[in-house]
Amino acid sequence: MLHAPYSDFWQVGLSLHPQTNWLDHPNEVRADAQIHWMPDPGPWRYRADPFGLNHQGKVHVFVECYDYRTKHGIIEHVAWSPDAGWGVAQEALVKPYHLSYPQVFRHQGEIWMLPESHQAGEVALYRARNFPNDWVREKALLSGLPVAEASLLQQNDHWWMFFTLVGPQARDQRELHIAMAPTLWGPWQLHPANPIRVDKTSARPGGSPFINNRGFVSLPVQDCSQTYGGGLRFLEFQKLSLQEVACTVIGPTWRGADVSSLFTEGLHTLSGTEDWSLIDCKRISRSRERQWLDLQRRWRRLFP
Repeated sequence: MLHAPYSDFWQVGLSLHPQTNWLDHPNEVRADAQIHWMPDPGPWRYRADPFGLNHQGKVHVFVECYDYRTKHGIIEHVAWSPDAGWGVAQEALVKPYHLSYPQVFRHQGEIWMLPESHQAGEVALYRARNFPNDWVREKALLSGLPVAEASLLQQNDHWWMFFTLVGPQARDQRELHIAMAPTLWGPWQLHPANPIRVDKTSARPGGSPFINNRGFVSLPVQDCSQTYGGGLRFLEFQKLSLQEVACTVIGPTWRGADVSSLFTEGLHTLSGTEDWSLIDCKRISRSRERQWLDLQRRWRRLFP
């Protein structure tokens, strides 16, 4: 008899600890994580890859919303406030191809989003025309590459993009690449030392880069050694220049079980500000209903 397929389901949470605390003060986070969990999106759907920013008294969170019935991801927006909690989820960006990992940030008076769109073969920058749910594509920062988990940071008069590449034998779970540019608009160049790291335990980006309390760039990265997104670790870049890169793993490894009693089998995103942080945790379902969903999807494709 065929084994029941494995299906990953993620849950997004907001913590009132700043992002840097997960590296610099992990015991404080473990003692009082203060997680506000986003509501479940319904059967055979999940939300993951949370990024957000403060705007008009609320935390505006953008996530991948994935549906196993279509095998397609879109970007949703959900607002949170201390008084009202989580608001109603709304579609923010929908394309014919899969979208995920929607890093949002402010720059030069505008709000920008850099979602993952490796199926389109580009890293495209979107500007909020009418925040939070109206976005216009402005420019492809990189083209012709299957880029995943692109994570931006402005540091030392340069922009840095940390990313991985989708490819055979789970390439995207074991390689870390860098691109750099003098401005957000480019021109973007691939680092001559790419891939700067090959390690399934600590290469795939997992959230917003930040400056740690030692003054170095830190990048959340995923531990995919046992399962995709099984844990979250931190790289510290002791050297980050146009010619050279040197980094090491530092600090704790975070698992879903550290902060959730239900979604215990993974944690693969950490983003945030000085006031709050966003994470996602995973549970693995082993249900034969997934096989029926896959058959239905294939049938609809053959007989629309």
